[in-house]
Amino acid sequence: MTVSPPAPALPADTDEDVVDLYLKHIGSGRAVMGRVMGGMAEIRSEGPWIHADDGRRFLNFGGYGVFLLGHRHPAVTEAVHRQIDSHPLSSRVFLEPVAARAARALAAHTPPGLDYVHFVNSGAEATEAALKLARANGRNSVITMRKGFHGKTLGALSVTANDTYQSPFQPLIPDVTQVAYDDPADLEQALAARRDTACVILEPVQGEAGVRIPGPGYLTRVAELCRTYGALLIVDEIQTGMGRLGTWWGIDTEGVRPDIMLVGKGLSGGVVPVAAMVATAEAYGPFSRDPYLHTSTFGASPLACAAALATVETMDREDTVARAAALGRRLLAGVRQVCAPYQDALVREVRGRGLLIGIEFDREQAVGELLLELIGRGVLVNHSLNSTHVLRLTPPAVVDDTALDLFLTTFADALGSTAARMAG
Repeated sequence: MTVSPPAPALPADTDEDVVDLYLKHIGSGRAVMGRVMGGMAEIRSEGPWIHADDGRRFLNFGGYGVFLLGHRHPAVTEAVHRQIDSHPLSSRVFLEPVAARAARALAAHTPPGLDYVHFVNSGAEATEAALKLARANGRNSVITMRKGFHGKTLGALSVTANDTYQSPFQPLIPDVTQVAYDDPADLEQALAARRDTACVILEPVQGEAGVRIPGPGYLTRVAELCRTYGALLIVDEIQTGMGRLGTWWGIDTEGVRPDIMLVGKGLSGGVVPVAAMVATAEAYGPFSRDPYLHTSTFGASPLACAAALATVETMDREDTVARAAALGRRLLAGVRQVCAPYQDALVREVRGRGLLIGIEFDREQAVGELLLELIGRGVLVNHSLNSTHVLRLTPPAVVDDTALDLFLTTFADALGSTAARMAG
C-alpha cells in the first residue's frame, strides 16, 4: 500500500482548546459529542489512518463511505495540488476543460446511456438536482422508500424518510409518498395512482437504514414498474457507488439502467468534496437545453473535478473495484466469525456487500457502547442514522493484511468487553 508522506502537525492552540471553540462558535451538541468521544481533534491522515492531536492514530473503518481510496491518496492529492497551482476556481464564463474530462471519465463507467454529468458539491445537492430535473420532465409526484436516506437539505430531506429529521422542518415539498423497501407490490400500488406523473428514488442497498440489502430481482422489478407506469427512476448511488459494493454501482448486479443516477462520497477520492447527477440524454434534456436552469457557483469547479478525474483514473489503474470485492468478502467472513458466539445473546445479524457491512444488535445501547469501546482501542466505525441498532463498517479498499488483522482482533476484543459489560 502506497501512502503520501505525513503532513506536518498543526501547532497547538495555546489560548483555547477545540472543544471550547466548538462550544462558542459551532454548537454545544457537537462539542458534547466530541467530549464523549475522548475530546481529541483529528489533525492529519494517510491511507486508512487518522492522527489525533494527542499523538494517537486511529484505523478508519468509518468515514461514511467517503474514503474508498483512503486518506490523501498520492495520485488524487497530486492532481489537486497541480490544479491549485494552475487554476482552482473558474470564472464560469468560458468552458472548463477539467470538468469536461472528468465527465467523460465518469460516464465511461456508468450504465449504458447515462452520458450526461452535472457536477455538484455534495450528495444532497445531487438529490436536489435530480428532483428538480424530474419536475422539469413533468414528474411532480415523488415516491421514496421508508428508511431511505438522500440528504438533509429541504428537497432531499423530503425524500429522507425519517420523522426525527423531517418533523422540525415541516411542511416539506408536497406530494411525496413513502412505500416499503423491497416490496414491489407496495410500489406498484403507489405508481398506479400516479401514472406518468411520478419519479421513484431509491438506494440499491439502504446504507443509513443499516445496510438493508433487497432480495434478488427487486431492482429489476422496480425498473419494470417505472417503465409500465411512466415513472422516472432515480437511483441513489451516493454511498453504494464508485466501487463501494465491489461493483462500480450497486445496480450492476441486475443490469438496471435508471433515468438518473446520483454519485458522491467516493467520487471525491477522499480529498475534495464533489458529487454528480448523471442522466440519460432524454431525462437530461431540460438541463441540456438551458444551462442556466439549475446552476451553482462552485459546482464543477476545476479543483473538485481534478479530484474526481484523478479518482476515476486511479480506480482504473489500481483495479480498486475488484480489490473492494475481495477485501469485502474477507472482512464480512471475519466479522461473522467474530460475532458468531454472540449471535443469540447480542448480535441479530451481520450483512453486507463489498466494503459496506452492517452489524445489527438486539439493543440500541450495544451500538454506542461498542463504538466507544472501539475508539478507545484505536478504531473508528459509524452508527447508522436511520437504524440505531446497526453499527456500520465502510473501510478503505487500501487496507492491507496487517490492518485487516488488526481490525478483526480489535473488534473481537471490543465486542467481548461490550458483551460482558452489558451482561453484567
